[in-house]
Amino acid sequence: MNPYYRALEFTSIIGQLTEHALSEQAKKKLSELTPCLNEDICRRKMAETTAARIVLDSCGSPPLASMRGLEELLGSSELGMMLMPEQLSGIAQFSTSCNRMVSYLKRGEACGQDIALFGRNIEDLSDLHNEITACVNVDKIYDHASTELSGIRRKTERLQAQIKEKLTHILQSRKQYLAENYISIRNGHYVLPVKRQFQNQFGGALIEVSGKGSTVFMEPASVNHLQAELTQLSVEEDNEIRRILFTLTAKVAEYAPAIRRNMEIMEMLDVLFAKAKYSAAIRARAVDIGSRRQIKILQGRHPLLNAEDCVPLDFIMDETTSGVIITGPNTGGKTVAIKTVGLLSMMAQCGLHIPCGEDSYIAMQDGYWCDIGDSQNISQNLSTFSGHISNVIDILENASCDSLVLLDELGCGTDPAEGMGIAIAVLEELRKRGCMFLVTTHYPQVKNYAEQNEDILSARMAFDQESLQPLYRMEMGKSGESCALYIAERLGLRPHLLERAYQEVYGKRPNTVPAKEAMKPPVSKLVRTVQPKNAFDPSTKFSMGDCVMVLPEKETGVVYRAADQNGNVVVQVKGVKRLIRHTRLQLQVAAAELYPPDYDFSIVFDTVENRKARKILGKRHDPALTIKYEPEDYK
Repeated sequence: MNPYYRALEFTSIIGQLTEHALSEQAKKKLSELTPCLNEDICRRKMAETTAARIVLDSCGSPPLASMRGLEELLGSSELGMMLMPEQLSGIAQFSTSCNRMVSYLKRGEACGQDIALFGRNIEDLSDLHNEITACVNVDKIYDHASTELSGIRRKTERLQAQIKEKLTHILQSRKQYLAENYISIRNGHYVLPVKRQFQNQFGGALIEVSGKGSTVFMEPASVNHLQAELTQLSVEEDNEIRRILFTLTAKVAEYAPAIRRNMEIMEMLDVLFAKAKYSAAIRARAVDIGSRRQIKILQGRHPLLNAEDCVPLDFIMDETTSGVIITGPNTGGKTVAIKTVGLLSMMAQCGLHIPCGEDSYIAMQDGYWCDIGDSQNISQNLSTFSGHISNVIDILENASCDSLVLLDELGCGTDPAEGMGIAIAVLEELRKRGCMFLVTTHYPQVKNYAEQNEDILSARMAFDQESLQPLYRMEMGKSGESCALYIAERLGLRPHLLERAYQEVYGKRPNTVPAKEAMKPPVSKLVRTVQPKNAFDPSTKFSMGDCVMVLPEKETGVVYRAADQNGNVVVQVKGVKRLIRHTRLQLQVAAAELYPPDYDFSIVFDTVENRKARKILGKRHDPALTIKYEPEDYK
């Protein structure tokens, strides 16, 4: 199976699904289940699962048959081989299951579901069933299977009674010769246990000798002719039984085509009801699926998680969204979230119900591509990063505009700066290709990338900063923090180490500590121990007119407005003003080195028309002149 299916745990879903099937044929068909690429067929399969679930809920579990070895029996009958009573009984039991299924589906027709109409196509095997059950039952042939067999067995019973009567008389009259006082059967003969020393005096045929040799088992001469008649009757009985079994086997061969048609229907019903049983087991429901590039999962649950403990997922990705970038702390549920989206989408495209709420919608995909988990491979000498990047390369070579791509911790396992650059490059390629993608990350630059592109949506996994516990709740449209510094502080990392870590991440200012706003936790002991009067203030990092480089694009820009309270700087790049995080800016030349103190920056940032209008309006009023102001919603 596709390795990406294993990464999404689709193979585990298939394993659970096949456990609900009874026949080996149905189990095999379910084990080969893959997402359907035809929308009409996909919708039909979903409708069939829904119909089976309605009938299952209304009428209970269906009377399916295992059909184990049934095809081999039919093949043997068609080759003229003789079927044994146990095998014939198995065919009779299948006929019984077919009759019960017809009755079950007749009750199901009251539900108004087309699946119940399968019962009208099941062949009637009652005649075959009656002939088999009238003659055989598992390991025996009935006396009344034929007149000849009945007569032979009556004669056999009379002879056996006569032989026992004679042997009983000998037991009483010749006790001195006997080792024990009982009658037994050895090698098909009625015999008496005689002491070895009286073998010649007793008279009769020696049939067997005991293990120690002290006792011989003899057939008295007086019953020899009766035993001969009994042996002849045994041969006649065996011949008659074989005739009966061959006759029944020929009847089975005659019904073989009808039996096979019923097997096909029973196999089909076994598959459908296995899907319905699995739907009931995971408390799933039908979901709308189609070609619209939209995924809407409301109250979705991962099928392999305990439904009582699982936090439902609300995920919406509309037609204007190319991808979703999910952020948040480790163990916060990011990986489970993207797995849930991918897994539920695959299940729906297989015609399976999924555990979700009403009004959910799944977009059809031509492929599911993912890089999730540790891709380290010792046997192939691949490091974690090499394993991940190999998967990503394979994805970029195969994913199309109709694919769903899931990337967990994109760019991890190598130098953060280079990993970040690779991550943004991969995301840009996925955007250009037009496929839908979900990505989890800790890189702040990747978060900023999402904020700068309207077709990429941010999401975060909620985290309780007081208890340091993840809430496993996705919040769409919001960007999360890794909370690493805050968690380290709460767990006892020393203040001077926190200060140094913060300086490296948020600005190289010696002897500073993170301000309360920058750390983004509630009240913390680090903020309380050092007052923020000398804390790093992003607004002092850049000034209007500074020449800066925008990373990772390495584009040159000019600062238009210093950082706001959130650390975002307005930079003019190629004539367009953009809102960029201060951590992505690198100072090239300060404004003080480029311009005199009283320099008019409108020359740099304002249009020629506006500058002319300002100059004229500074001297006189002219109603014909207007000054155009740019909106403040910088991208």
